[in-house]
Amino acid sequence: MSTLAGGFFTMDIGAIVSKNLRKIRLEKGFSLTKLSELSGVSKGMLSQIENNGTSPTINTIWKICAGLSVPYTALLEGRVETTKIIKKSAINEQKSADGHYRICCYYPDSPHHNFELFQMELDKDASYTSVGHSKVSREGRSEEYIMILSGQLTLVVGGNQLILNENDATRFDPTSKHIYQNSGNHILKATIINFYPV
Repeated sequence: MSTLAGGFFTMDIGAIVSKNLRKIRLEKGFSLTKLSELSGVSKGMLSQIENNGTSPTINTIWKICAGLSVPYTALLEGRVETTKIIKKSAINEQKSADGHYRICCYYPDSPHHNFELFQMELDKDASYTSVGHSKVSREGRSEEYIMILSGQLTLVVGGNQLILNENDATRFDPTSKHIYQNSGNHILKATIINFYPV
């Protein structure tokens, strides 16, 4: 089973992440050293990201957000939320290193709702490993919901393997490593919701 490396952001997203990382880190009173200890991301890498000197991978963003105890999309704030149709073509797509795994965030976590909504695509014969992500509150842990729009997904999580086909859905604890595998004959398309209890 081949596993893709983490994804990367375009420079536009990199600039947004850079600005928000510094803002949130300082608001929490964390030094780069402290955040490095909490996230497992090196101090040098954090410094490069804050200075927009490197494009952070998807999994690096998850690790930083876990260290900051914020949702994934907290580092992507700056996108305008209005009541209108959201076109996929207007969203900054995030990709894995070789482009086989792609996600588009239609709705980031915000004070108005405690979830993130993504569309995910995974090419035929490809897989992607998420390092795990969470946001814990007094009400409990986060949950990930996934619904297959087209294709077949083999999901490996918590020692279990689930095979989901078109129109199938499941939910799971995303706090540990989980693997998405395209086990179908075409591009896999799915909707993913990360829910955060408040």
